[in-house]
Amino acid sequence: MAKESMKAREVKRAKMVAKYAAKREALKKAGDYEGLQHLPKNASPVRLHNRCKITGRPKGYMRTFGISRINFREMALAGLIPGVKKASW
Repeated sequence: MAKESMKAREVKRAKMVAKYAAKREALKKAGDYEGLQHLPKNASPVRLHNRCKITGRPKGYMRTFGISRINFREMALAGLIPGVKKASW
């Protein structure tokens, strides 16, 4: 499990990206790169990092499901994810 502070930091960044998205787009269209530099660092969408919705694990993230590979495997084997079953050959 990730520390609660790490999860909270990612949520805070996501809110800031959403808050400054329109302003960032306007500055980019105007070509005002000096103005872009005065925005907060965390307002940049590049600084966002995908984390598992359940554990907060940053690595092994599966975009389609929004969870880590470990949780995906456990949930799939338990039958909690519709349409997913273990392959066998």
